Amino acid sequence: MALWRDAESEDTLFGQGIRLRPPTIEDYESWAKLRGASRGHTEPWEPAWAADELTKGAYRRRLERYHQDRQGGGGYPFFVFNARDNVLLGACNLNNVRRGVLQSADIGYWIGSPFTRKGYTRAAVRRVLAYAFDDLGLHRVEAACRPENIASSTLLKSIGFQLEGHSREFLNIAGKWCDHDRYALITGDTRS
Repeated sequence: MALWRDAESEDTLFGQGIRLRPPTIEDYESWAKLRGASRGHTEPWEPAWAADELTKGAYRRRLERYHQDRQGGGGYPFFVFNARDNVLLGACNLNNVRRGVLQSADIGYWIGSPFTRKGYTRAAVRRVLAYAFDDLGLHRVEAACRPENIASSTLLKSIGFQLEGHSREFLNIAGKWCDHDRYALITGDTRS
């Protein structure tokens, strides 16, 4: 299983000061440490954490899902690393890839609290968008964020995403159904 090995591959992407690649089992300790330290920062914007969220067993199950998604073409998970020192910064994923007449995917991302407001999230999202449009041939990438998540909505708009609407009780975040603003970027849109 390719996602279990720590090896550079054709799936490694390089961006402005960052390197992105699929997660591996060797990433577990740095992932668990960063996720645990960033919980207060990320928890308001994510689904509720399972009781065993940071265990190695839960991480293995996550890798298995990622591998199945990648093999089936339904998802492309990437961990984001600082290109200079190879420190794990966060993740940026393409999920729910839909082919046929739609040719679209959803994008999701998180950056650990020690690394926010340093341009890493922007660099990761921009690089994954290039991968989505240029390598995967998608036509549309969608994102959702809670209206009160000003940092995320500002980021999306600055890259070129357009607000397309508001969805009531769209995702279950931290155990509660929450409204989200829906954004999209299509092939012809200018990406900043």
